[in-house]
Amino acid sequence: MPELPEVELASQRLRAVAHHATVTGAAVHHASQRRHLPAAAQRALVNRRIEQVVRRAKVQLLHLSDGAVLEVHFRMTGDWEFTAADTPAPPHTRVSLTLDSGTAVHLVDPRALSVVRRHAPHTFAGIDAGPEPLDDAFTADVLRAALATRRGPIKAVLLDQRVIAGVGNIYAAEALWEARIAPHAPAHSLSRARVARLRDAIVHVLRNAPATRYYERTTSTSTSTSTSTSTNVSVEGDGTAHAWRVYGRTGEACDRCASRLQYVTLAGRGTWWCRRCQR
Repeated sequence: MPELPEVELASQRLRAVAHHATVTGAAVHHASQRRHLPAAAQRALVNRRIEQVVRRAKVQLLHLSDGAVLEVHFRMTGDWEFTAADTPAPPHTRVSLTLDSGTAVHLVDPRALSVVRRHAPHTFAGIDAGPEPLDDAFTADVLRAALATRRGPIKAVLLDQRVIAGVGNIYAAEALWEARIAPHAPAHSLSRARVARLRDAIVHVLRNAPATRYYERTTSTSTSTSTSTSTNVSVEGDGTAHAWRVYGRTGEACDRCASRLQYVTLAGRGTWWCRRCQR
């Protein structure tokens, strides 16, 4: 599932194409999406200018000129593709927006789990999520207060978006390795020093996330703006020197102590850790 770094990258790509553009057409291409964006909502998007594209947690929010908000959640495999407005939609397109620039914005999603919904003007109440971990306000004291009453395993607690916004399974596992904390440690039991290490580790792994973790990106000249498109080929890593410390490395040697990395299921989610140096 795309987590904070991937959704932030998607927001930046969309912003570059759609900021201050006017929607000239909207279409839904999959039955499951029509429940969230029915015909009346599609029509209401037309002739509205996109004033802002922002990310909150794992959600993208398009603020429109009439006060409405278009909420986009990629879920497991969603992503943006951009084409010329007069070309066919790419495979697996679920929702398309045509812009007055001549560009079409397509939400592509092979598993059809993404959600796009329109909030009527001035009704959007915000996303129910905790602090943004890359904001200056996310301090060790803020994290410690959020964990104080949480008795579940720290790995599971980190996945609760009401505790921290945008952190998912992969980056939680990576952060716990960086902080030397076992994923099954009770969240409320962490000392002040360990919480401080964890806060710094969360920031570190998010800031150093691979630039393209889920999708290979290719350059397309199909539009007048030569925007970048994605091919929806599942990949791990972006060809840089970045390497996961624990994620997906069951049985491999820990980069810190050379012990064999372990795999365990906690609260229904798989995680990876080092039994020797994560306590």
